[in-house]
Amino acid sequence: MANEYGADQIQILEGLEAVRKRPGMYIGSTSSRGLHHLVYEIVDNAVDEALAGFCDTIDVEINEDNSVTVIDNGRGIPVGINHKAGKSALEVVFTVLHAGGKFGGGGYKVSGGLHGVGASVVNALSSHLEVWVKRDGKIHHQEYSRGKTLCDVEIIGEYDDDVTGTKIVFHPDGEIFEETVFDYEILQTRLREMAFLTKGLRIRIKDLRVDPVRESDFHYEGGISEFVTYINRSKQPLYDDVFYCEGERDNVKVELAMQHNDSYTESTYSFVNNITTPEGGSHLEGFRRALTKTFNEYARANKLLRDSEENLTGEDIREGLTAIVSVKIENPQFEGQTKQKLGNSEARTAVDSVLCEHLKIYLEQNPSTAKVILEKSILAQRARDAARKARELTRRKSALDGLSLPGKLADCSNNDPSKCEIYLVEGDSAGGSAKTARSRDTQAILPLRGKILNVEKARLDRIYANEEIKSMITAFGTGIHDDFDITKLRYHKIIIMTDADVDGAHISTLLLTFLYRFMPELIKQGYVYLATPPLYKLEKNKKVWYAYSDEQLNGIIKEVGRDSNNKIQRYKGLGEMDAEQLWETTMDPERRILKRVVYNEETAATIDRTFTTLMGDQVEPRREFIEANAKYVQNLDI
Repeated sequence: MANEYGADQIQILEGLEAVRKRPGMYIGSTSSRGLHHLVYEIVDNAVDEALAGFCDTIDVEINEDNSVTVIDNGRGIPVGINHKAGKSALEVVFTVLHAGGKFGGGGYKVSGGLHGVGASVVNALSSHLEVWVKRDGKIHHQEYSRGKTLCDVEIIGEYDDDVTGTKIVFHPDGEIFEETVFDYEILQTRLREMAFLTKGLRIRIKDLRVDPVRESDFHYEGGISEFVTYINRSKQPLYDDVFYCEGERDNVKVELAMQHNDSYTESTYSFVNNITTPEGGSHLEGFRRALTKTFNEYARANKLLRDSEENLTGEDIREGLTAIVSVKIENPQFEGQTKQKLGNSEARTAVDSVLCEHLKIYLEQNPSTAKVILEKSILAQRARDAARKARELTRRKSALDGLSLPGKLADCSNNDPSKCEIYLVEGDSAGGSAKTARSRDTQAILPLRGKILNVEKARLDRIYANEEIKSMITAFGTGIHDDFDITKLRYHKIIIMTDADVDGAHISTLLLTFLYRFMPELIKQGYVYLATPPLYKLEKNKKVWYAYSDEQLNGIIKEVGRDSNNKIQRYKGLGEMDAEQLWETTMDPERRILKRVVYNEETAATIDRTFTTLMGDQVEPRREFIEANAKYVQNLDI
């Protein structure tokens, strides 16, 4: 029987078969994110050697055939016989899950690797992997394919210098990954971050696929202090120096760096053993608790807060704060293999204690800086009170109005959020066409007049007062900021539809900035999309073709022939399309092209800095960004 389920249907996956069968369990996905994760796993092992004090340089090369080479000058992976396994420790590391030197026994005091799956998982998901180890005066070598050992560990030579280390070359398996082409920018961003987090470590990356070779060299003696300066490049710091402190409590090593700027958003990033923890955890809780307590105590003692005034909240004090919280801990307890959140209670106590001790001294020694921070915090408190009153007024109005939706919203009739989508449309003209074109059952249209408020330069009270933003908040149904509740989302597709010109790109960026700063879960959970209207309409002999790029237009012309009967129209905006054309090209679920806005937690600091660069007050970083990225822009009218 086809549906028979008996004892023989229980499968036993041998060796690394489990990894190849369910790769997403080990690297998150088989998309670009999972592909690049292979490099991070190998580099993390080399960084662990640096944390242990045995490595100061790591080289990463993307080879011409799109394989990756990682070389470190650490101790070299042990090659002797592991008596429990009965074979070389090198082979055990690359072929056995949950095998490594990070479970105790003195190999590593702290490490990013927790479960001993890194090297073996990379091996399992590589069509070919080779490793060379310089150790004990000999050069050792072994090869693998898709997790299988191709030869015994062999000695292929000797070396005269004192430099030990490990070299690994791997080819990602095209049978596993949806794409196998590495992105230099993605790797560069992550490796820069690793170098910031490991003071004094040099990490170099080269892309050998291009001529001339592209390369970067990351080396930061200032460690996370330089990281804060780097993130704040696009902002205006409120004071010159970056506050930095370090200390150790209960075998937890704590490093903290922070600096306030004139923006209204907090940019705090937390790490455990150099692994980013996007959901924070106990170390972040300790940081926030100590920060709030210490600043309030200082403000009271120095009469910067009157007795009649309420304490500042943590949110007030963290307005415009850029901070890095990094802890090194021997036995980190993460929630899940993805290491999103730290659970160790001793990390909370350690961070709280170290920060309180050093911050009190810093504030006493730098009264002018303390006053600047507290003045900004008090202004934030007042704005928060004004925003609260605006929220309460909105709630009271909603209760009286029966939760009335914005008057200009053309809502859909379906009540199932998973089937509903809302188009945020630039301008009343395009909004009118979209309202006519839409499928009334599932598609809602919200026209937005002009450019919405740039939330990068505004506090909450101004944001709540903006009519276009209020319309979006009410239409989505989730609330924003502290009131945000994603279970109340009324549409599971929020589609930004703007013209393919400079103004349209600016409006899209303003909308994405608002969503990223105040409703980030909409982006993180994949509810936000960009519509892709066509750039060209080609008409010939009463037949019509639409092209979404210059390349596509050239392909159509090649297919139909280039002659005087071709009528080519270059669309300057959505308003040039009638309702039927807009439906056919941009709104019909069967034919349209939607681009989902994707959030990568591993590059959160870079995403944050990009929004600040594009939407902040500093002109020079924006100019540099445009110059560096202009070559990637396509089909943008000026």
